Amino acid sequence: MNSSVPVTMLDVARAAGVGVATVDRVINRRAAVRPQTAQRVLEAAEQLGFRRVGLIRSRVAQDTRPRRLGFLLQSRRTPFYRSFAAGLAAAARQGEPPVECLIEHLDDLTPRHVAARLGRMAQQVDAVALVAADHPTINQAIEAVVAQHQLPVFACVSDLTTQALAGYVGVDNRKMGRMAAWLLSRLCPATSKVALLLGSHRYLCQEQCEISFRSYLREATPQFHVLETLVSLEDPQLAQNAVLELLHQHPDLAGIYVAGGGIEGVVDALRDTPQPRLVTVCHDLTDITRQALLDGHVTAVLSHPLPAMAHALCDAMQLALDSRRSPQRWQTLVPFELFTAANV
Repeated sequence: MNSSVPVTMLDVARAAGVGVATVDRVINRRAAVRPQTAQRVLEAAEQLGFRRVGLIRSRVAQDTRPRRLGFLLQSRRTPFYRSFAAGLAAAARQGEPPVECLIEHLDDLTPRHVAARLGRMAQQVDAVALVAADHPTINQAIEAVVAQHQLPVFACVSDLTTQALAGYVGVDNRKMGRMAAWLLSRLCPATSKVALLLGSHRYLCQEQCEISFRSYLREATPQFHVLETLVSLEDPQLAQNAVLELLHQHPDLAGIYVAGGGIEGVVDALRDTPQPRLVTVCHDLTDITRQALLDGHVTAVLSHPLPAMAHALCDAMQLALDSRRSPQRWQTLVPFELFTAANV
């Protein structure tokens, strides 16, 4: 090749015995290319002195190592997130092909800290999923990560409003809230006073549960009196204090729906001041809520199916990586589970 004439993609394609479109796919990752073909393109580019050989070498190296999926979850002290982390690790090992996963638990949930940890993780993985409040700082961080690193970002458990998301994997929170209302409407007396406890309205999943819970009772049992929503900030001690005060102020309370975190504190409050006729519905089957079902402090648990959700999330992240040049929003809704003392 004449050194005065720049080497083109067409030259590389001819030397590698492939089409120009294949060379373009290797360079720009517009679609998957077989490893053997990508290696031929790299060898041709090296022999010809193609000016973008460094980028091709980087692309080939990325495609030959196992993919790494990153997950930003909330506190390891919360049984739900410990179980979810175990499910994600198992799903990554069982994938086809298997992938590596990087899981980080956050105790500091302030938007600035979550945004900083997201930016750091984005430098170590091929795709990332996070559980976070819907806050402008976090959404801005997601948009920056997508623009800078060109990697898909997923919301799990609770959706987010930024358009930069690659998708959402979780349950249908509207149906979950309506199911909680249906249970209370069937198990409480015809004219009842019921309460609702959330962790934070910043979590869209909890906001959707509250809206649909109130909507169902307004439609189906307008004689029910739904009290003002209590907020625990996902803190068990705050949740315990809120429920103790609730029971003190409303001795005629018939039911309570716990649609957010802090269930440990709620169970402690119910254990300290038992209400024989109180119907309690909460989220997620853990060792704590299982025992509360058996002890009669909780009536029903609406639960995320963590193994199925972990597999669905890993699959969606892989699909997004395979089709990153044909962006679409991957939404997977996994049916939630219902547990009572009869089936735990």
